[in-house]
Amino acid sequence: MKLIIQIPCFNEEKTLKTTIDALPKYIEGIDQIETLIIDDGSTDKTVEIAKELGVIHIVSHGKNFGLAKAFTTGINKALELGADIIVNTDADNQYCAEDIEKLILPIISNDADIVIGARPVSTVKEFSPLKKLLQKFGSWVMRLISSAKVEDAPSGFRAFSRSAAMQLNIFDKYTYTMETIIQAKAKGLRIISVPIRVNPELRKSKLVKNMFDYIFRSAITMMRMFVIYRPFRFFTLIAGLFVFCGLILGGRFLYFYLNGAGSGHIQSLILTAILLIIGFQVGMLAIIAELLAMNRKLIEDVQRRIKQIELRK
Repeated sequence: MKLIIQIPCFNEEKTLKTTIDALPKYIEGIDQIETLIIDDGSTDKTVEIAKELGVIHIVSHGKNFGLAKAFTTGINKALELGADIIVNTDADNQYCAEDIEKLILPIISNDADIVIGARPVSTVKEFSPLKKLLQKFGSWVMRLISSAKVEDAPSGFRAFSRSAAMQLNIFDKYTYTMETIIQAKAKGLRIISVPIRVNPELRKSKLVKNMFDYIFRSAITMMRMFVIYRPFRFFTLIAGLFVFCGLILGGRFLYFYLNGAGSGHIQSLILTAILLIIGFQVGMLAIIAELLAMNRKLIEDVQRRIKQIELRK
């Protein structure tokens, strides 16, 4: 069984050696462990240092495309290299590399398709009280939206089975963490969390430059993925809201009408009709969106089969 540890990098010359040196050389049940560096347009000596450290697999982007693109490039390359399990970790050595064994064990035993490392957020000294609160709240929202029991949704320390990796399609340009959870759960993949340790901070996060900007971007991503992978539920909720408001106003108009004051509340009747019509239209949109989602699932299944055929060559 072959394990490939992929590390997306952007100007990581100061931390890459520490990260690579900490990677495990042997794990029980794994025959081969290889490292894959995804250079996302680095302008420093990241690639040179990786080569000096003996890394054979290096993929370079001509310019900086962002973490989501680097992650996707790594997954596709790892599949080409014949990985049975793919582990993604950060180049800043945030995650304890010794816990990679804990990540992949549920996949080796066929108990999970995707494993996400759950950091001890409450005890991480580098996290401010606000960040700890937002991390927990974001994970709670993700569990609510995706129905996946994920303890640390933003964690980038993850393991994927070969089958799960083949089914991933990343649309977001900012990050992959939220999207992969919603997408995987919608596809019936088994996701679990395992507790992992973290190392002392070597540098500030390059992804989260502004907490509120990160929250906004993550919220947009979650909403987009919810629309894409749970369209019927999304539009049904909106339709139900319009219908509910329409019924409330309709009941109000009926009350006054029965008490002989209906003529003075004709505006309520008009607004009731508008809300019910909109609710009906959004309900029809929910059905159409669900039909499109079924078509997308068929296309994704064809895509997965094509990947399987291509990777066998």
